[in-house]
Amino acid sequence: MKVRNKMDQPQSDTELKTDRSRLRRAHEKGAYDRDSLNAVLDAMPMCHIGYQIGGKPSVLPTLQWREGNHVYWHGSSASRALRAMVGADVCVTVTMLDGYVLARSAFHHSVNHRSAMIFGRPEKVTDTAAKEKHLKTMVDQVFPGRWEDLRPMTSQEVKATSVLRMPITEGAAKIRSGPPVDDDEDYELPIWAGVVPMSLQLHAPEPDPANQQGLVMPDHLSRIRIG
Repeated sequence: MKVRNKMDQPQSDTELKTDRSRLRRAHEKGAYDRDSLNAVLDAMPMCHIGYQIGGKPSVLPTLQWREGNHVYWHGSSASRALRAMVGADVCVTVTMLDGYVLARSAFHHSVNHRSAMIFGRPEKVTDTAAKEKHLKTMVDQVFPGRWEDLRPMTSQEVKATSVLRMPITEGAAKIRSGPPVDDDEDYELPIWAGVVPMSLQLHAPEPDPANQQGLVMPDHLSRIRIG
C-alpha cells in the first residue's frame, strides 16, 4: 500500500483519524475513510465491545449492524453490560482472519486480515417504533427476506430488548493482504514462503427436529450470507 504524506491526504481519507485511533505501528496498513471502515463492518456481523463495568475492563461479543453512519447492537434490557455502556466510552472491534502468512524467518510471519476499530459513546434507542425498525433492519441484513415469515414481535419482547447505537466518528480500519515481506537477503534462502488463505463459509441448512412435518425450506435461505 502506498503511503502518502499527511499533507497530501484528502480530508475524506482521514475524517475518522484522531490521536486515539491512529496507528502507531504498521501505519501503512491503516485507513481512516468511511468506505474502508464500513466495508469491514458490513462484511462481519460479529463484533467485540470493550467497556468498563464497576471500574474494571470487560469485553462483550455480540452482533453488530450498520445503518448509515451509526453502528448498532442489541441485548437484554436486563443486561448489566449494556447499561454500563450507555453514555460511556466504548471500543467496538470487528476482525476477519483471511490467511496465514509464512515468511522465510519466524520474525516476518504474519496474518492477512481486515479489522475495524471504532471509539465512541453509545446511546440507548428509547422510541418503541424506532427500536422495532432497527431490529427489523438487523434481521433483514443477516437473514434477508426472513422477517416477513416470522410472527410479529410482542410488546413484551420489544420491552425486554435494548438497542444501542453509536455514531461512527472516530476509528480506523487495518488491512493486511498479500505475500510475506522478508529481509532482502532472505529471498536467496531455499525456504518455501507464501500464504495459506482461509475464509468462513456457510453450510447446508439443518432443519429443527421440532419442525412441523412437510415444511419446505424457504427460498430466502439461499440469500443468507456472512455480512
